[in-house]
Amino acid sequence: MTAPHHDDHDHRAFHDEPGTAPVRILVVCTGNSARSILGEAMFRHLGGERVEVHSAGTHPSVVNPLAIRVLEEVGIATDGLRSKSVNEYLGQRFDYVITVCDDARDACPVFPGVHETMHWSYPDPAKAEGPEEQRLAAFRAVLMGIGQRIHAFLPLAERYAAERKPVELG
Repeated sequence: MTAPHHDDHDHRAFHDEPGTAPVRILVVCTGNSARSILGEAMFRHLGGERVEVHSAGTHPSVVNPLAIRVLEEVGIATDGLRSKSVNEYLGQRFDYVITVCDDARDACPVFPGVHETMHWSYPDPAKAEGPEEQRLAAFRAVLMGIGQRIHAFLPLAERYAAERKPVELG
């Protein structure tokens, strides 16, 4: 299995626009242990330097080792991934806040200045039962689903980044 990335759209407006600040994205779930971690890593993988992505939990725990394993299986960097609280990001501005579980959608604080808040519901792969291969399959399915969603979402973020005013330096 490889990470989903298709070149059927033009990334130039997103990746080559000088002076354009990265699109800031916060991916939120309850524990910040699986779904939001997968989303953070996949956004970085597909969005590159033009996204600044963070993940957080409404009740953070620890990163699930199976999340790290499926990311590494497809060659997605896992450096620096850790479970964090949404409280670490209160007062920060984001272009997009994306909740990836129903409980987080209901408990997520309001972030001022957010261009758009979205909800992408995915089953919790950490709740999968059975032998390890069956649990890994649940993580792989969520990773692929999130990857497909991000791939479809990036052109929208690209348009938004190209349309907004460049950041003034100094």
